[in-house]
Amino acid sequence: MINLELDEVKKILEQNFNKGLSEGKKRNIIFWYDDNGEFKGQIDTLELSNAKILKLDGQNYFYAKYLLEKQDIKSNYLVYAPFCKPGPRENWLLDILKYSDEFSTDRTTIIMRNLGVKNEALKNIFEHYKKFFDNKERYRLLKSYNIEYCTEESVHIAILSALCKLPFSDLDEVVKSLLIEYAKDDNTYFTEIDKFGDINTFWALMEKYYGYILEEKTIEHLSAFFLITALYYTLEDKIPAHWEKFISPKKADCFVFLSNFMNNAKAMDYFDMLSIKVEKQLNLRDYADKWHIDNYVVSDVFKIFDETIINKLIENLISDAGEFERYTDIILQRRTKHWYRKYENDYNCVYWALVMLDSWRKIKDDIKEDKPYDLFQKYAGQYYIIDMAYRKFIYFFDKLPNKEPFFELKEKIENTYVNGYLNQLSIKWSDSLETLEQNWKISPLELQQDFYINHVKPYEDKDERVFVIISDGLRYEAAKELEEDLNTERKGSTKITPMLGILPSYTALGMAALLPHNEIKINDKFQVIVDGLSSDGTENRSKILQKAQKDSIAVGYEQLSGMKRDDFRKLFGGKKVVYIYHNSIDARGDNALTENEVFNAVEDTFGELKALINDLINNVSATNIYITADHGFIYKRGNIQESDKVSKESLEDSLQNRRFILTEEDVDFNGTLTFNMSHIEDTKLKCIVPRGVSRFKVQGKGANYVHGGAALQEVVIPVIKFKHERGKTAKEVKKVDVKLTSISRKITNNITYLEFFQVEKIQDKTVPRRLSVYLADEEGNRVSNENIIIADSTSDNPEDRTFREKFVLKSMKYDKSSKYYLVLEDEEETVERIYEKIPFIIDIAFMNDFGF
Repeated sequence: MINLELDEVKKILEQNFNKGLSEGKKRNIIFWYDDNGEFKGQIDTLELSNAKILKLDGQNYFYAKYLLEKQDIKSNYLVYAPFCKPGPRENWLLDILKYSDEFSTDRTTIIMRNLGVKNEALKNIFEHYKKFFDNKERYRLLKSYNIEYCTEESVHIAILSALCKLPFSDLDEVVKSLLIEYAKDDNTYFTEIDKFGDINTFWALMEKYYGYILEEKTIEHLSAFFLITALYYTLEDKIPAHWEKFISPKKADCFVFLSNFMNNAKAMDYFDMLSIKVEKQLNLRDYADKWHIDNYVVSDVFKIFDETIINKLIENLISDAGEFERYTDIILQRRTKHWYRKYENDYNCVYWALVMLDSWRKIKDDIKEDKPYDLFQKYAGQYYIIDMAYRKFIYFFDKLPNKEPFFELKEKIENTYVNGYLNQLSIKWSDSLETLEQNWKISPLELQQDFYINHVKPYEDKDERVFVIISDGLRYEAAKELEEDLNTERKGSTKITPMLGILPSYTALGMAALLPHNEIKINDKFQVIVDGLSSDGTENRSKILQKAQKDSIAVGYEQLSGMKRDDFRKLFGGKKVVYIYHNSIDARGDNALTENEVFNAVEDTFGELKALINDLINNVSATNIYITADHGFIYKRGNIQESDKVSKESLEDSLQNRRFILTEEDVDFNGTLTFNMSHIEDTKLKCIVPRGVSRFKVQGKGANYVHGGAALQEVVIPVIKFKHERGKTAKEVKKVDVKLTSISRKITNNITYLEFFQVEKIQDKTVPRRLSVYLADEEGNRVSNENIIIADSTSDNPEDRTFREKFVLKSMKYDKSSKYYLVLEDEEETVERIYEKIPFIIDIAFMNDFGF
């Protein structure tokens, strides 16, 4: 018994006691014979506001008669008997009963009345679930489903839903709950259904709605049934014969159910557990190895397909099989699949290996002896992509939880990058530098030491404010990626240009070169002096700036951390030239303990600089912002071999680094280039650098990350000019539009193909859009599978921006007079996710699964 039933009894009884007295009556007496004693245990808790309660126990008839006819003849009474009404001869209270009322009900009637169910034809169904109603929580859940106008089947589904503790009644959710439990090695809900529900009814519903007709009535088999059916739908190969019994005759319903299960943000992790469990039971790896990759490239039910695809792409890249475009297409296809998020780092690793190897294939024959200017421009225009690809490959490789499958590919990437690209490019570049006759100047390249005159002074002359962010070690290829990010994320224009870095390419001199100056000198202690002032440290650099422009300031990036708007305005108020010094890349790279984190530092730098720009725009209305660097760097992950090192003699009164030597002595080391320092001052100092990317032999650890030399990666210095724009003329960043191009808005088959078009290519301020697309009824209930569209094509060709998606509809009755919608959801939006809802008519005369 539960209190909800007793509450209903109390309500009815009090209504009866409150009725007016019939003629001749002075009070109301109501007899209640509870045939099965269902309320015997609860009657003591019943309190009536307008009547007393007398309990009969089969022995107290005389006392009852005395109480009602002698002792208390005014009070209303409920006479409760937890047994059947006696016959007239056996009923000691028959004379009282004749002038009293009788209350009769059964538990099932009360339950139905409490639930608002008026259809008496369903009484047998509720009787069937007597045990279910012995629990208050189950009863509460069932009542919350509002089943007043239920059918026999909807009662069954509601009971199952309550046993699975669902917030609403839904058969798909029941099945999902049971599959999730099975994935977690639990069977609580299934046991509850067996004890307090009807397990046979459950399996009957499985057959009716999903086509489950296997003799084995277990959740284990049901799980395999759903996943194998979905696999059959997406696999372009033959299913093993002994799996065929698991293929549902209602393939569409199973596929739609599983599609919505695996793409549900709250449930997808549990789906993963289930899929992995079934995958092991099927020994699917044995079959995946035999099937051709093209036959499961669109299947995303099991993770083994992603693992096999990744492994086969790795094998092909290692063996130089070519087909780079095909590999790229495969990775692009997998991006929309369920398991991609788990293997995103793996795919990115493969992708950037592919980019590097393909780029090297295209340019290796182009790298030849050339003029320094031409090689410089080719690097800034094309060659840098290999440095970027290598950086991205190593970055994602480091993030892999399981690196073993990539070891051989990593060796190939390392060998190609170091012994192929770096070696070939750096030697040709070194050869070309010999034509400079020891003068570090390549006309007509912009020089780093002219940065202030060329970029800052013009704003100073116009009395406009300018901000300069100098990120230590931000090399050109990384700045190219940052430029693209800024261009697509911020309102305004972004442009990057290269300039020739000062030599030697180390921090002290590079920072000095970016300051306003008449002369730069290196004193006998190898301190860099700018117009008579030391340029070491932010405070000294601020003084140098103020000599050129009194309303100037230099600050460290860390000083701005945590500052609020008022702090920014106070610090920069009235300033015309602001230099901000940022140091993440060089700080980690120049430390032997952290040099292998340098590519992580590059990624961190992107976030930090973008956040800084955002702060400058929002807090002090910055408009003109430059981002540049003091130098670049060379980094390779592999061990430094002796052959990579250049021997040198010990020199007194010199500044020595792994990539340069500053000295006044006339020396000639094998494998080196020598330049005079006339590009900064009239001095006897000479800069000696190793040819190529070799290092001087220097004691100590930390030789993988180096700078100071004349390699392109060290001396091609980025200058990003970012101009924030306001007003109507400003270009807003907007997501690309995607339109449905299929003409018909009527669906007449349960398998339907629809075409979508990305209306323009991704460029400038037009950024990608990711859509989840499905069909739903007017209430928002999905009636089809879900497709993912990633509109991010940069192609001018309309065919490359066209998407053809396959929609599978549930096997159900569709009302052609009702509205259905093709729903396009923007997955990245948090407030308004609906990008577009397009009305459709679904007119399917006879639903079937032909075509699967």
